[in-house]
Amino acid sequence: MTGLTFTLAPEPDDPSRERGRLLFAGPVDFVKGVVAMSGLPPADRVEICFAGRSNVGKSSLINALTGRKNLARASNTPGRTQEINFFALGDSRYLVDLPGYGFAEAPVAVVAKWQALLKSYLAGRQTLRRAFVLIDTRHGIKKVDDEILTLLDKSAVTFQVVLTKADKVNRATREATIEQVKAALARHPAAYPEIVVTSSEKGEGLETLRALIAGLE
Repeated sequence: MTGLTFTLAPEPDDPSRERGRLLFAGPVDFVKGVVAMSGLPPADRVEICFAGRSNVGKSSLINALTGRKNLARASNTPGRTQEINFFALGDSRYLVDLPGYGFAEAPVAVVAKWQALLKSYLAGRQTLRRAFVLIDTRHGIKKVDDEILTLLDKSAVTFQVVLTKADKVNRATREATIEQVKAALARHPAAYPEIVVTSSEKGEGLETLRALIAGLE
């Protein structure tokens, strides 16, 4: 048990909100898709990554954060993202879209290859400041999520849970999921003690997440 008290992330103050707005209103450019560690771009800036089960809504959240409809490719087919995609946020940060883990409609050998790439990246990227682990509000933390959280613990990578699709559930389900997530995170020493609740469709939590990313150095 970590002994930390897990809470919902507060609304950002005005300066933090504006810093986040300016960061994401500026240039956001696709840099490259990487299929092997040797293809990673130079580690010359702060990186934050988004990880999550297949079809958790990573692409939709990245598009909503950046205000660009097709920056990240969204798909209804689990496992569509089979590489690590790097996006430049201005000249100060990389936003990194990791391949979905868990169930994927792809050949077993392909799945194994990109899951290994994901684990290698998480364990070995020195400029990675925080991993945002996306959890579907409808389902909470499952065993496959817990495996990634344990990997992040072992890699000493601070991670923060972002609940997605919060608009898809009622208040009671949302609160039950939040409590389940809090209990699960108590077992993970690398967990950041604030949970961000988001909806890509409704815009909930986007300002908070932008401000958090802009504040990482």
